[in-house]
Amino acid sequence: MGQSLSQIYIHIIFSTKNRTPLIDVEIEDKLYAYLARVCTTSKCYPIKIGGYSNHVHILAQLSKTVSISELVEILKTRSSIWMKKENAQLNNFYWQNGYGVFGVDRNGLVNLTRYIANQHHHHNNVSFEQEYKSLLVENEVKFDEKYVWD
Repeated sequence: MGQSLSQIYIHIIFSTKNRTPLIDVEIEDKLYAYLARVCTTSKCYPIKIGGYSNHVHILAQLSKTVSISELVEILKTRSSIWMKKENAQLNNFYWQNGYGVFGVDRNGLVNLTRYIANQHHHHNNVSFEQEYKSLLVENEVKFDEKYVWD
């Protein structure tokens, strides 16, 4: 085969350290735009980025030349630095150590895009912890809750 081709969609989720609500409405759209630029620079094209006060969801097409762990490290490192520069009151801003990532079927893109867009409404009734655990269960990811949270 002469050409390497791929089409892999991923849903990445990570939260602020200790799930502290540091992403306020004044900064969230700028943060999501910044995360989109970081994805694009890594040739991982963003489809939808959103979240809530203590976490983000990134739906993107994974590049064939970058690993998931490399992408997440770049996203978290650069955006953490950006958040601190954007707002001096966030000089103690950190993301959690871990992350969740799930493969997404092409047929599920529309529903997942809608889900990410409606995070504010969704979190009127469900905490991030409940949401994340339900995604782990739904995707049949084995986990020990002792180690899920920072």
